[in-house]
Amino acid sequence: MADELMLEIVTPEKMVFSDNIEEVTIPGTEGEFGVLRGHEAFLTSVDIGELNYIKDGKKTYYSVNTGYAEVTGSKVTILIETAERSDHIDKERAAKAKDNAESRLGQMTKEDVEYERMRAALTRAITRLSVAEKQ
Repeated sequence: MADELMLEIVTPEKMVFSDNIEEVTIPGTEGEFGVLRGHEAFLTSVDIGELNYIKDGKKTYYSVNTGYAEVTGSKVTILIETAERSDHIDKERAAKAKDNAESRLGQMTKEDVEYERMRAALTRAITRLSVAEKQ
């Protein structure tokens, strides 16, 4: 289809997804952005959040970690630490991770060395729980 866009989602372990899609929405560090075929080329950083794409009129959701996205007029390549499709997320494990991060953050101050790492863990857990609901 002429309006399709190639999307590749790649983690250090594997190619998570590679196919033509209609559009993709990505959580950038400067804010969420969408890409359609013919988009202006650019390179940007990806933040922890929800990535989704539309293929054949159906929306698919992923919880993603930090990384980078390269956009051209016909292809989007996303290189990220982790990516979990909504129907593959273990909700119980994500809830435990959220509770653990909240508990540990409650015992820290912003000056603690581990504070930012634990804050990111909480953000990842909350995102995973939110995305898991969008199956």
